[in-house]
Amino acid sequence: MRRREFITLLGGAAAATGPLPLGAQPTAQMRRVGVLYGGSAADPQGQSGLARFKQALQELGWTPGRNLAVEYRWADGDAERMPPLAKELVALQPDLIVGHTTPVTAALQQATSTIPLVFVIVSDPVGSGFVASLPRPGGNITGFINFEASLGGKWVELLKEANPSVTRAAFLFNPDTAPYWEYYVRPFESAARSLSVEPIAAPLSSAADIERAIASLVEAPNGGLVVMPDIFTGLQSTVQLIVSLADRHHLAAIYPYRYMAVAGGLMSYGVDNADLWRRSASYVDRILKGAKPAELPVQLPTKFELVINLKTAKTVGLEIPWFIQQRADEVIE
Repeated sequence: MRRREFITLLGGAAAATGPLPLGAQPTAQMRRVGVLYGGSAADPQGQSGLARFKQALQELGWTPGRNLAVEYRWADGDAERMPPLAKELVALQPDLIVGHTTPVTAALQQATSTIPLVFVIVSDPVGSGFVASLPRPGGNITGFINFEASLGGKWVELLKEANPSVTRAAFLFNPDTAPYWEYYVRPFESAARSLSVEPIAAPLSSAADIERAIASLVEAPNGGLVVMPDIFTGLQSTVQLIVSLADRHHLAAIYPYRYMAVAGGLMSYGVDNADLWRRSASYVDRILKGAKPAELPVQLPTKFELVINLKTAKTVGLEIPWFIQQRADEVIE
């Protein structure tokens, strides 16, 4: 929906709430919500999360075209597009804006200090300066965290369990789309050293960077990959590239989201992003009904899942230990 259509829709809704016959009930007030999504509209995981978000809103009584108008913007994983898109949404003066990921939320925070903001899939809202504390955010921003810092260590532990021969592990992330990277890298490095694994921080921002990082890793034996959650590494095209390179070089790799294992990654451990989108609808509902973001505690993830792709394990020449398979929420044959 473009801006002109958005305004026309709102204008039509306003006209519908004009003078009514005596005794008639007024129609529902049209509320306006903006959504700035950090990834691509073409990525299935994004569509899945937003579908759960829309469904949850409808279950709470918010129906697009009747009492709700939603304006979407997509950043396609490009950090430079986020600030102008944030300003574009703020200029529409919606009642609330939902921001997906850390750099998107940062752009929205710069664009407005008055419009309520609900973030989804943000890692370190206190360290990023979005909220004063998790229990009492204190400003116009609140939302839903995807991972705690300790997951940086958990990923390398699982990688080592899946392939005990790993002695070097590269941690892949894009510092432009993951300004919070140290939040995960520190526990990753600590856990890796405790397991006699050399930690390798591998910042990257392009497909060529990914190819160079993996080529450097395989110059010596017993390497492994840990893919950090961020918009760039989460793009479908990026996941496909990392998976294909890991297969080609017979590398054990762990990813943060289920869809990455489904796409051919060896294993994943992380939250259900679609569930976070579903839960975020409750805060949108409460704020539209008068609640203040400052008084709504930041919510932690409640649902984690371990997924193992045995087909990929065969491709890279690994036999995943049975005790790990027993702990998995899903095993892809």
